[in-house]
Amino acid sequence: MHFPFEIRGFRIFREYLSASAQKAMVSETRSIALEAPLFSPTTPSGKKMSVRMTSAGKYGWYSDRKGYRYERIHPNGRPWPMIPESVLEIWREIAGMERMPDCCLVNHYGEKARMGMHQDSDEADFKWPVLSISLGDDALFRIGNRTRGGSTESIWLNSGDVVLMGGSARLHFHGVDRIRPGSSTLLSGGGRINLTCRVVD
Repeated sequence: MHFPFEIRGFRIFREYLSASAQKAMVSETRSIALEAPLFSPTTPSGKKMSVRMTSAGKYGWYSDRKGYRYERIHPNGRPWPMIPESVLEIWREIAGMERMPDCCLVNHYGEKARMGMHQDSDEADFKWPVLSISLGDDALFRIGNRTRGGSTESIWLNSGDVVLMGGSARLHFHGVDRIRPGSSTLLSGGGRINLTCRVVD
């Protein structure tokens, strides 16, 4: 039984995945990347993001000069792969079975990658939670407020941790300030993988 603790409404499940489950999920993530290769999106302002990403599911998250949005196909013109059953099982256990996610965003953080403070606000209905799974090196996760600015709180997320953002926390700003290189041996090349499941429609 995993009992979460909360920071500003974010429910954090420490060590939710066993070492063997983490390894299996990394293998499944590699299969996703083989079918839908990682790419570096461009922000609407024209800046390349430091995080490389891909997706699985009905939709994939995408960004370019036209803005932030979901697309039904990968930039290579092919549909996104299916979301692995192991990821869906975590969603069922933590988020519930009323609605399954349409997108599993896969972010790969290299040694110097980060993710600025942002809201997950490209979805149609914010009543559905966002589920985040951490694999690999530790990440300094920052949690803010429903509007930009104000005080924040930070926590190191470790490999195997799962975070649920729902209810009042669904639209809180959050980001990754940095990762801690070499803190995990899970990924052969180092770095961190973050899987983020969302209901889009």
